[in-house]
Amino acid sequence: MASRLQQLPGDDEAVLLRLSHSNLKTFSSEIRLSLQTTVESVKEKLWRKCGTSVDSMCLELYDDAGSKVSSLDDSSRPLGFYSPLDGYRLHIIDLDPSSVTSGGWLEDTSLVEKYKISDEAYDKLDGTFKKFKEKITSQNPSAFEPKITDNYMEDLCTNVKVGDRCEVEPGAKRGVIKFVGKAESLAPGFWIGVQYDEPLGKHDGMVKGTRYFECPPLHGAMVRPDKVKVGDYPERDIFEEDEI
Repeated sequence: MASRLQQLPGDDEAVLLRLSHSNLKTFSSEIRLSLQTTVESVKEKLWRKCGTSVDSMCLELYDDAGSKVSSLDDSSRPLGFYSPLDGYRLHIIDLDPSSVTSGGWLEDTSLVEKYKISDEAYDKLDGTFKKFKEKITSQNPSAFEPKITDNYMEDLCTNVKVGDRCEVEPGAKRGVIKFVGKAESLAPGFWIGVQYDEPLGKHDGMVKGTRYFECPPLHGAMVRPDKVKVGDYPERDIFEEDEI
């Protein structure tokens, strides 16, 4: 069972909470929050993690046994007013039916309507890449031959393993290594799959129909090894600026 924190005026103690979302069933994360942070500020920061707007967001607090403790109805109160404990779950409810999180397409891309064109119709179009490629190839048969070998950047993966913390450039984005190796749906050579701490990625670990790892939506990225530094890169506390 979680142990209660001392909530004293002006105290800067923090609490570690699990996160869940009403629309995103696979959304799962943990976050450390200052007890002095207002509920309004918590909502603003959570928007960065899940995409639910502040105006459409309701928060509920559940204990580590799954029982509801309270609804965080007063956005002006500090988080500590609702007596959260380490291990409690903060449940995000999105009230906007047209929200980016609704409809399930963030988790299942098969629900997104795709634009399709027949081969016959495509062949009739001018200025397509296919026709450009045919023209260049007729002039230079080796123009589109692979320039990257199958073991490209393999040496940079020697000391990289799944589970390592890392920082990715550009942007000094932090996360954890989820995949190391060749990716058949991508260019030749070695790739590293990363689950970012924040939704700074492009997918959930599935790339071009092939799943390389599991992670929350918009947290995944496949990058070249030369963009990744492995080491002691703990998750940044995005609430640090709000703490006293």
